[in-house]
Amino acid sequence: MKLQSVIRLNPDILVGLGQHGVLAIAQKAGIGKGSIYYYFPSKDAILDALVERNYEKPLETAKELAKKTDIPPFTRMAMVFQACRKSSAEFRKQINNGTSGKPVRDNTHEEAYIHQKYLKHLITQLKPALTEIIQQGIDNGEIYFDYPAALAEIVLIVLAVKMDNTLLPGTPGEIEETIRGLISLLEKGTQNVPGALNFLTLL
Repeated sequence: MKLQSVIRLNPDILVGLGQHGVLAIAQKAGIGKGSIYYYFPSKDAILDALVERNYEKPLETAKELAKKTDIPPFTRMAMVFQACRKSSAEFRKQINNGTSGKPVRDNTHEEAYIHQKYLKHLITQLKPALTEIIQQGIDNGEIYFDYPAALAEIVLIVLAVKMDNTLLPGTPGEIEETIRGLISLLEKGTQNVPGALNFLTLL
C-alpha cells in the first residue's frame, strides 16, 4: 500500500523532515509525486502519520485494558504508562539518532516541533481510555474523585512532559521529585493510601 510505503520509511526520514521536501520523501519511498500528495498534502501531514504509527500499540493496549474490569484500575494505568514509556523511548531514539546510532543533525527547532506533535497526540488519544479506567475505579469504590476526565488529563500531561523531558528538561532528581509530588497529590485527592501510586516512580 502506497500510504504504508511512506510511514514505514527509514527513521532517518523522521529526523530529517526539515531537510527533505515532500518530493524527496516520495522518491525515497519509491512512489510517484501524485500519490504522495494524494495522501499527504504537506510534510506536516507526513509527520502526523509517523507519530500516529509510533503510538498504535500503546493506544491499542489502553483501549483493551479499559475493557478488562477484572484488573484493578491502578494496575491497568501502570500497564498503559509502561507501554507508552517504551514507545516514547523508541520514538526519541529515532528522532535523535535515526538508524545510525549517532546524531543525524542538530536542529533544535525541528526537534521541538516533533516533540510537540508527539505530546499532543499522546495526551489527546490516551485521555478517553484513561478516563474510562478511572471512572470504573470510581464506580467500584476504588477511586474517590469527581472529575475523571480532568484527572486523566492532569496525569497524562505531567507524565508525558516528564517522560519526554525536552519541553521542560530536568535532571533525574528533579523529574523524580515532580513525579513524587504528583503521587502525593493524587493519593490525597483520590483518598488512596500512601504508596498506592508508587508505580508512577518506575516510569
